[in-house]
Amino acid sequence: MDFSFSEEQTLLRNTIQSFIQDNYDFDKRQAIVKSEEGMKQENWKQFAELGLLGLPFSEEDGGLNFGSVETMIVAEEFGKGLVVEPYIQTVVTCGGFLRRASASIKEKYIPGIISGEDIWAFAYAEPQGRYNLNDLTTTATLDGDHYIINGYKSVVSGGPWANKFIVSVRTSGDQRDSDGISVLIVDKNSEGLSIRDYPTVDGSRASEITLENVSVSKDELIGEEGKGAELIELIVDETIAAICSEAIGAMKVLNDATVEYCKTRKQFGQPIGKFQVLQHRMVDMFMQYEQSVSMTYMVNLKLDEEYAERRKAASGAKVQIAKAAKFIGQSAVQLHGGMGMTDELNVGHYFKRLSMIENSYGNIDHHLKKYSSAG
Repeated sequence: MDFSFSEEQTLLRNTIQSFIQDNYDFDKRQAIVKSEEGMKQENWKQFAELGLLGLPFSEEDGGLNFGSVETMIVAEEFGKGLVVEPYIQTVVTCGGFLRRASASIKEKYIPGIISGEDIWAFAYAEPQGRYNLNDLTTTATLDGDHYIINGYKSVVSGGPWANKFIVSVRTSGDQRDSDGISVLIVDKNSEGLSIRDYPTVDGSRASEITLENVSVSKDELIGEEGKGAELIELIVDETIAAICSEAIGAMKVLNDATVEYCKTRKQFGQPIGKFQVLQHRMVDMFMQYEQSVSMTYMVNLKLDEEYAERRKAASGAKVQIAKAAKFIGQSAVQLHGGMGMTDELNVGHYFKRLSMIENSYGNIDHHLKKYSSAG
C-alpha cells in the first residue's frame, strides 16, 4: 500500500513547519502558556490566513474540502510544536458537528470558524460519566420553540477561549440510554450559563460549565432530536484520530531529543549513548513510535468505513498511543536524568501533553473494552 504523501500534502506540511519554526520555538511557547490568556490570538489569525481553519469544510461552505489525511498532517506538526491554540477542538471536533448540520446552521456558523472570528468547544463530559458518552444528567426540555437546558459539564477543553459551545444533552430517556441524546449549540453569553476556567497540567486551559435554565432556540439543534448518540460517537472517533496524530508529532520530538542528548552527554569518559542498555531503551522507544505512526495512519484512513471497522480502528489506535505515550515519555525523562524533570527543558512539557492525550476520550481500559466489543 502506498503511504507516500502528495505534492499538495507535502506543501501543507512544509507550511506548518515554517510557521512552527518562526512563531513557536520552546521559549515563545512558554511565554504564550504563561500569559494571562494562555493562547495567542495572532497565531489564530495566522491559521485563518494560511487556510488551516477552513481545511475540512466543503468548498460550498467556503473551505478547502480536504480530508482526514490533511487533518492528520496539521495535527502531527502541531504536536511537534506543542501548539496550545484549540485547533482540534474548534476545527476537527466542533467543525465535524457543523459540517453535518442543516444548511442554515452551516451558513450561520462555519464562516466564523474559517475567518478566525469564532472559537468553539465541545461540552460533553460529566463527572459521573467517566468515559461513557451516553451517561448524561444535563437535560434539555422543549418549551414552545426553545429548549431549556439544565446541567453541568466538566473539563471542557479550550472552554476559556471559546465563544460558542456544542453541548450534548438528554432530551428523553434514562441517564445512560443511547436514545434520547441531542446536540445543541449554546452561545457563551447565554443567560444562565456560568463558567469556571482553570489551567491544565499540559499548559492548556479548560472550563467547568453550569447551565441553569439556559434558553436555546430549537433552530440550534444539530441533527434530529434524540438521535445524537451516533453522531457524537463519529465525531469523537474523528477527534481521536486527530489527537493520535498530535501524539505521534510529540513522540517524534521526544525520541529525537533523547537520541541527541545520549550522543552528547558523557559519563565515564564516553557518551552515554554507547552503553548497550541505553541503546536498547532507545530502540524500544523508536519501535513504540513507529507502531503508533502505523496505527494513526490506519485510523485516519478508516474514518469513512462502516461503524464496526471505524470503531475498532479508533480504539485500537488509542490503546497503542496511550501505551507508547507513557513509555516514550517516561523513558525520555529518565534518560535525560535530573534535567528531564526541570521546567526549563522541553522534555517534561511533551510528556505532560502526551499524558493528557493518553486519558482524553477514554483511557487504555476503556478502549480495550470498546475494541473487543466492536466485533
